[in-house]
Amino acid sequence: MTAEERNGAQTPDGGTRRLVLLRHAKAEPGGGSVDDVLRPLALNGRRQAVRVGAALLETGLVPERVLCSSALRTRQTWELLSAHLGDVAPDVLVSDGLYAADVADVLDLLRTTDPRVRTLLVVGHEPTMAATASYLADPASDGGALAQVRVGVPTATYSVLESGASWGAWEPQAALLTYVGRPS
Repeated sequence: MTAEERNGAQTPDGGTRRLVLLRHAKAEPGGGSVDDVLRPLALNGRRQAVRVGAALLETGLVPERVLCSSALRTRQTWELLSAHLGDVAPDVLVSDGLYAADVADVLDLLRTTDPRVRTLLVVGHEPTMAATASYLADPASDGGALAQVRVGVPTATYSVLESGASWGAWEPQAALLTYVGRPS
């Protein structure tokens, strides 16, 4: 892979791919009688999810495919944010595997993505979302964004990575981390 492809220049098949890694919005506290996978979004988390949807639409990060953890809070995050993406109907895969996923698991799912997909959204959990962004980020990435993903991200935070490589060829430090955002 050339430096231009690695750093987001257009590929021979026509363009840059963007990966958006989103930590779910704020959930109700854990503990008690509710199983962790069934924790719903808190009221503040519902508002966060709506703002994330609006921010993704405003910045042109509307996904063509979505990989979403099967946990209730991630599914609710996706459902609420998707209502604010306009008239799009991305391909959505809800995966039990994303609930307890590590970086390798996320990359395995990423590599199964249709090469025609240009923007992929993954809705998951910490520490995996930040760790995946950190793992993929080229050292030439935005310094502030790199610093943030290296320490972890708060709820409703999304990281944007870009590469000219096909999804199957994304590798360590080979994508530009261009932005880490959390709508206010």
